[in-house]
Amino acid sequence: MRTLLITGPGGSGRTTVAAATALAAARAGGRVLLLGTDRTDTLGAVLGTPVGTAPGEVAEGLTARRVDVGEDFRADLAALQDRAASALDLLGASRLDPEGFGPLPGAEELSVLRALRDAALSPAYDLFVVDLPPAERALALFTLPEDLRRALRGLLPPERQAARALRPVLGRLAGVPMPAEWLYGTAARWDTELAAVEAVLADRHTTVRLVAEPGPAGAAAVRTAGLGLALRGLRTDVLVAGRVLPEGVEDSWLAGPVAQQRKTLDEWRQTYDVRPVAHLGRDPRGPEDLTALAVPGVPAAPDASASAASAASGGRAGPAPAEWPVTDRLADDGVLVWHIPLPGARREELDLIRHGDEIAVTAGPFRRTVPLPSALRRCTVDGAALREDELRIRFRPDPRLWPRTP
Repeated sequence: MRTLLITGPGGSGRTTVAAATALAAARAGGRVLLLGTDRTDTLGAVLGTPVGTAPGEVAEGLTARRVDVGEDFRADLAALQDRAASALDLLGASRLDPEGFGPLPGAEELSVLRALRDAALSPAYDLFVVDLPPAERALALFTLPEDLRRALRGLLPPERQAARALRPVLGRLAGVPMPAEWLYGTAARWDTELAAVEAVLADRHTTVRLVAEPGPAGAAAVRTAGLGLALRGLRTDVLVAGRVLPEGVEDSWLAGPVAQQRKTLDEWRQTYDVRPVAHLGRDPRGPEDLTALAVPGVPAAPDASASAASAASGGRAGPAPAEWPVTDRLADDGVLVWHIPLPGARREELDLIRHGDEIAVTAGPFRRTVPLPSALRRCTVDGAALREDELRIRFRPDPRLWPRTP
């Protein structure tokens, strides 16, 4: 199944494009699931049919649902108390009534990640379309699985060194033995769930579709979003330019906005596959308006036999995942070069910090810590440069760790 994640600046029409994309795919014969992540029924307003928190068919071949943050949070709180029952009894703590609490900060993001994981693994659909939050929140959502897993490994490493150090302290504070097995069991479950979300995001059949209105504000938002997506290793299939005004209006007040849109579209085409969507002159509502938008389609994911045939013939079965290749320039310059694509990056906004076998890359407002490829762990950082929208980090072999050539 192909997964299409749709986001863009606030007010860009991302929900409309998500609904139109899912509807077009269903009418083309696909089995489509459309997931809304807004707390209010914005999808239902666009589709002209209410969308609930339970899956329901809104058109032939199209099933839609919304994330139920409140219900997910209450279920998680009840399950957490069930698993921690023995520890709560030792502490003399009373159980909380899940019905008396609303979602805490972070609950919405975890609910979206869980829904993303569960739906993407379902065999009942050919295409999974997700109407994500605005780009800034969506990018923060993408960072959660990797960052939370790193935090869990740091606090509760598999060798349990942290537990041995923390258990006496926590035991003195609580007055009861530290429930280490329960703690590690919970961490292991979280790690497994987060790893499944990471696998969905990293899958070659998962792509991000950006939606923006051409203009100065849209251009700035797309640059920032594209930079954040590239740093996370996520791929953009197309950039949908929404609400594009018609040409040939030189004698009207629309001449200025049209020229501004044209300039932005020309700039975007240097980096993205841009697909303009015309302004209807009104807010699209209902299937007829969504069809009139003529949004770009979504290629079907190949089946297993097609994938095998493509691989056997030397071709690729689908869009290639984002890669950060390492090139060998030892013979010419004595270095290995790590290439990190960062479209839209600016030299003054870049920063690099190495921590052992990891390197923290800061690009604009985004930061990501990634493990070094095995060959680079035996090298020292020799410098870096930004060229052609690509960060190139040079590594020089450490004589103490690099094997000697006879």
